[in-house]
Amino acid sequence: MPEVAMIWAQARGGVIGSQNTIPWRLPEDQLRFKELTAGGTVVMGRRTWDSLPERFRPLPKRQNIVVTRSASWSGVGADVADSPAEALVLATTSVVWIIGGGEVYARFLPLATRLEVTELDLQVAGDTVAPLIDESWRIAQASEWILSRTDIRYRFVTYERSDRP
Repeated sequence: MPEVAMIWAQARGGVIGSQNTIPWRLPEDQLRFKELTAGGTVVMGRRTWDSLPERFRPLPKRQNIVVTRSASWSGVGADVADSPAEALVLATTSVVWIIGGGEVYARFLPLATRLEVTELDLQVAGDTVAPLIDESWRIAQASEWILSRTDIRYRFVTYERSDRP
């Protein structure tokens, strides 16, 4: 079974989205996302797929898997799964990156061994929040706070399961 890693950026209060969009622009996070997920498999929900600009669908240099309950749904360049288990069976790489949205994060969290979180020192309104990072996780690495070229303070944090070696 492949490693299940999750990646997201969150503002204060755990906000990760608003009306199926990301309510900030952080080029440094976009670059990190691209670097970490390139060559791997990305798994997302249908609404996340739909939110990607057409020119970026499928995300290049990655296997794209969309988890959806709609058996008739299809997307050019996407493999379709109806469950986390099926998505993992379809994955062709050693690392599977869960990239959203909120419901997909919640469904995969019990299977994940690593979280790559960009924390933003930013208060924004939103309707989608990140999964709760509870005591079963420990910080494995955290950068210093950095000021982005868009004037948002952020830092990168890597979490690993604390109950696993």
